Amino acid sequence: MKIGPLEETDRERWETLARGYKEFYRTEVPDEGYERTWRRLRRAEDVFGCAARLDSGRMVGFAHYLFHANPWAARSCYLQDLFVAETERGRGVGRGLIEYVAQVARDHGAARLHWLTQQDNERARLLYDKVAVARGFISYDRFLD
Repeated sequence: MKIGPLEETDRERWETLARGYKEFYRTEVPDEGYERTWRRLRRAEDVFGCAARLDSGRMVGFAHYLFHANPWAARSCYLQDLFVAETERGRGVGRGLIEYVAQVARDHGAARLHWLTQQDNERARLLYDKVAVARGFISYDRFLD
């Protein structure tokens, strides 16, 4: 498996996986939302993406991340999205994506990599509990028009 930045040739497979990710979290995104997000990821100015590929070159997972200011540290990196094709779960793809983003974050001077997941996402939490510390925070969202 190889992990690296998203490439133009990943577009179709990325959308297939992204739709699976959004379906998992029961979030609807219009078709143009996928195109808009893809363009932002490819520009790599404010949000970034990476892909996990098998030796065959087939993309089997992705991560999206961004950097943000932090009053208490130089910089932080937020792992916004992480998704692995169901057929590839349990094979180290998720861990590889997290480690890749962690290294990119270190290279960019971030002091911390953090992310959220749903409380009942037990399968993912088995991995997350091995590679990070759950600090007991509860997330709130206030949607703005």
